[in-house]
Amino acid sequence: MSPDHPPPGTWRPTSEQLERAWNSRVEDVIGPGLDLLFVGINPGLWSGAVGHHFAHPSSRFWKAIHRSGFTPRLLTAFEEGELLSHGLGLTNLVDRATAAAKDLSRTELIEGAVQLRRKVRRYRPARLAVLGVGAFRLAFNRPGARVGLQQDLVAGTLVWVLPGPSGLNAHYPMAAAVREFERLRDAMRPG
Repeated sequence: MSPDHPPPGTWRPTSEQLERAWNSRVEDVIGPGLDLLFVGINPGLWSGAVGHHFAHPSSRFWKAIHRSGFTPRLLTAFEEGELLSHGLGLTNLVDRATAAAKDLSRTELIEGAVQLRRKVRRYRPARLAVLGVGAFRLAFNRPGARVGLQQDLVAGTLVWVLPGPSGLNAHYPMAAAVREFERLRDAMRPG
């Protein structure tokens, strides 16, 4: 679908490629026994077009995980496979790419939660970090959920809800989002 490593900053999907990306899928970055599995809502069209998670230039995911200490350097979406060497992984509640999360139905989110439970039972990550409180509330029927550690487990695994990394998330400016990612990172440190 796309080159593995295009020159930095030069690969931009065309409008035709973005249109064809509707309902496409981005492969999980996952393996057994991860320290943390990040769970996005669903791929955006840009990610669907390039085949990598959080690929849109306005996504704050890569900056947030670096600034909060999850990665020693700033990675790009095209380097997502390197997350595994840091005990981190990526998946989505819903696999299909859309222009925005609002294009998903409640049923899709609920079905996504069922699929996530299956992945968690199979891969056994130590923790989940769901990226987006609104989607978490709908998918897991937790209308009062807030950002932070959740009381309920998912398939026996601790769950944190973090702010969605979209550049459109006005509720959490970058500095505030990084603080939430840091809270999770600090909670993961031994002692």
